[in-house]
Amino acid sequence: MTFSAASVTVGTGPVSFADVVAVARQGAPITLDPTALEGVAATRRIIDALAEDVDPHYGISTGFGALATTFITADRRAQLQASLVRSHAAGSGPEVEREVVRALMLLRLSTLMTGRTGVRPATAQTYAALLNAGITPIVREYGSLGCSGDLAPLAHCALAIMGEGEVRDAAGTWLHAGDALRAAGIEAVVLAEKEGLALINGTDGMLGMLVLALDDLALLLTTADIAAAMSVEALLGTDATFAADLQALRPQMGQALSAANLRALLAGSPLLASHAGPEDPTVQDAYSLRCSPQVHGAARDTAGHAAMIAGRELESAVDNPVVTLDGRVESNGNFHGAPVGYVLDFLAIAAADVASMSERRTDRHLDASRNKGLPPFLAHEVGVDSGLMIAQYTAAGIVSELKRLAAPASVDSIPSSAMQEDHVSMGWAAARKLRKSIDGLGRVLAIEIMTAARSLDLRAPLLPGPATAAVRDLVRTVADGPGHDRFLSPEIEAIVGLVQTGAVRDAAGQVAPALH
Repeated sequence: MTFSAASVTVGTGPVSFADVVAVARQGAPITLDPTALEGVAATRRIIDALAEDVDPHYGISTGFGALATTFITADRRAQLQASLVRSHAAGSGPEVEREVVRALMLLRLSTLMTGRTGVRPATAQTYAALLNAGITPIVREYGSLGCSGDLAPLAHCALAIMGEGEVRDAAGTWLHAGDALRAAGIEAVVLAEKEGLALINGTDGMLGMLVLALDDLALLLTTADIAAAMSVEALLGTDATFAADLQALRPQMGQALSAANLRALLAGSPLLASHAGPEDPTVQDAYSLRCSPQVHGAARDTAGHAAMIAGRELESAVDNPVVTLDGRVESNGNFHGAPVGYVLDFLAIAAADVASMSERRTDRHLDASRNKGLPPFLAHEVGVDSGLMIAQYTAAGIVSELKRLAAPASVDSIPSSAMQEDHVSMGWAAARKLRKSIDGLGRVLAIEIMTAARSLDLRAPLLPGPATAAVRDLVRTVADGPGHDRFLSPEIEAIVGLVQTGAVRDAAGQVAPALH
């Protein structure tokens, strides 16, 4: 992985969205705030005092979940904490992406550094050392119900700081955790009272995936506006409907931003000017063109709501039991993932709808009855060539999958732990399917951009505007223009790369720098 030179300090307050992205995706190193570490040590002294109490205290001198009333003697508590982590590291399935594991580890570390969990400073320092060494615990796809936190994923990470389980090093090589820690000069942790619970009782996995999804959507929703602008232009649509005064009649914030993008992207377009005015026979464009700001804007507003929820969650200290500011150790329900699970599901709905509208624009390019003079399927030699016919099939197949993924995970619940945990959030599942949705959205937009670029070429000698021309020219660096049929899959994948890396947005932004 690529490591960033910029450092992220944990403990001075909530980590930011940018911090999560930097640590998860760029490998930014972590430093721990010394004052916060002192607070962690002060809270640990409260736990140590309770550990000596003859009365039972949940998570300190008792079992867990349905075994919360079972008293554990002092000589068995280290085994209790280790057993908790080992038994809960029960994930199954494919490995979760490295960026997700790093995000959830950073967020768990952030909670540890609040001083509300009762861990020892050395435990937090070891957690940070793993991140800084690029050691990533292997977390499996299945195992979290999103209540009592992301138990199994976090347990796999806790197991690693104990020197047990499986990890990958900075080069991505599989290692036993003990070997990886020794190679990095990191001493494995022997967990003390309360620490096992503190390491696994959080919503960090689903929250990390939410923050990463919001970072992706910020890029893709701007890219959706770019794709729509290219289609409006190539299909001889009008930009009149995007006028600011018309948009202001419905003061939805996201809609206004998307409409402003479309105006900027279509400014100075000879293609639009070629048919503007009273002689234009088109009364109004189809919804997939005309209503782009409304749909893209609604997705923006949904992302804004999700960002608000994520921001609140980043400020949280999620653990059970938790050490309060006045020193009490109290059980609570803050580990329930409902707030995060709901917005993860909301975003999957938005992603599916934006992709659905994009696919409808792609289809319009290919239909000779609706594309205003372009050849059927944009084929070079009609009847011999199929053009981009099957590229639209690919987009349609992805959109159909996105509609299935839009079915909410958070409405489901399966009781666990002998009915003690009788309602769960399924927030982890909501996050996992959102990642697939975002990948699919990027692919559908790439196919629209590829299709619109060909349509723009076929409108010659009429020229596109400067911003859309810049994107068309970028596409031409990885995919040829109109011509006889050829192997399309590599071109689609190359354009997907341009979308997902932000190259498409950057190309348009060089010409229209005020894009939102």
